[in-house]
Amino acid sequence: MKILVVGGAGYIGSVCAELLLDEGHGVTIFDNLSEGHRRAIDPRAEFIEGDLQDRQSLEKGLAKQRPDAVMHFAASALVGESMQNPSKYFRNNIANGLNLLDAMINVGVGKIVFSSTCAIFGPPERVPIDETMPTRPINPYGESKLAFEKILRWYGGIHALKFISLRYFNAAGASKKFGEDHRVETHLIPSVLKVALGQKPNVEIFGTDYETPDGTCIRDYIHIIDLARAHILALNAAKSDYYNLGTGGGASVREVIDSCRKITGRKIDIVEKARRPGDPPRLIASSEKIKRELGWKPQFQSLDAIVESAWNWHQKFPHGYED
Repeated sequence: MKILVVGGAGYIGSVCAELLLDEGHGVTIFDNLSEGHRRAIDPRAEFIEGDLQDRQSLEKGLAKQRPDAVMHFAASALVGESMQNPSKYFRNNIANGLNLLDAMINVGVGKIVFSSTCAIFGPPERVPIDETMPTRPINPYGESKLAFEKILRWYGGIHALKFISLRYFNAAGASKKFGEDHRVETHLIPSVLKVALGQKPNVEIFGTDYETPDGTCIRDYIHIIDLARAHILALNAAKSDYYNLGTGGGASVREVIDSCRKITGRKIDIVEKARRPGDPPRLIASSEKIKRELGWKPQFQSLDAIVESAWNWHQKFPHGYED
């Protein structure tokens, strides 16, 4: 197949593009490099430097490439920032996404795999979280992703656009080529590894009095390669649908730090701080639906395996792609 990977210079998009190319698909990456990195673009892919705000450039690229499907990763994705600047999130994640959908309809591209998030659910009534749970986002980031899911449903009904929306939990780890390098790093594993690399004095734990075995929050970590494979399976889905993506397990903040200590062999100091508002004690996914319907089988269930792959990449790129 020919796939246009929008946001393919970012963390998840770069690994998805790599696996698509490994499997023999043709890949074109469309990215404005505001969050992504030129060095994260697989050299086997074609690259269009463009912005979803520029509808004309987008439609021109789609018309030239005529892809069989689009994978859409381009979004603003910091929960805290969304609470301070909701306009940015509604513009980037909804308005710019509409430009993409309208361009696809005009050019005749009929399939999209959308990068969604567990943030659409808000604090869960129960765990693990399955697709039947009510969606009650508590920040503009989650609200923007949920709004786009609803738009996809309407475009599916009116324009016969086929879509798959994949709701991630905590993407982590790296392939041998591509890893996690955010200009503003908020994710736990790379933040801990920066301490191991001597780039930060300590890692902060926000809240140690949750109702969990060790008092710290529990999250469901999914290896980036397993995540990418789910996207490739989604290309062949028979009908439009929504799927949660995690491993169904979970690791606490302290367990992640302990794993990083074990894998790196380095001293990692911690500083305990008060809880952050809006952090649920547990977020764990049920991925039974995608396993049952699309045959997805995660290969990296071990937290240590996820951390090891991330550590290998960070040692290779200690200051990220800009090194």
